Amino acid sequence: MPQSNDDRPVDLAARLEHEDPRFVRSLSTGQPARPREYRRTGAWWALVIGVTILIAGVIVPDGLLIAAGLVLSGIAVQLLDPDRRRTGARPSYRH
Repeated sequence: MPQSNDDRPVDLAARLEHEDPRFVRSLSTGQPARPREYRRTGAWWALVIGVTILIAGVIVPDGLLIAAGLVLSGIAVQLLDPDRRRTGARPSYRH
């Protein structure tokens, strides 16, 4: 049996509350916060730390620091990608 038009907004609100409760609470107070998809503070911190480790590895010629800085910077750049899928599925390259 198909859903009525009255049930769809209720289902959407319940799903949004389950996925990002902070965003829903901020909407109800009248001061909306960024949705979870646009919060990338941790990725920026990882990038700053990774570049710092990379620079330290170049100044103090240490291959392990250079490798760790490159790996951490690469992970951070992947986290900053705006087209990153949250489902974990492989991206489709078909057009």
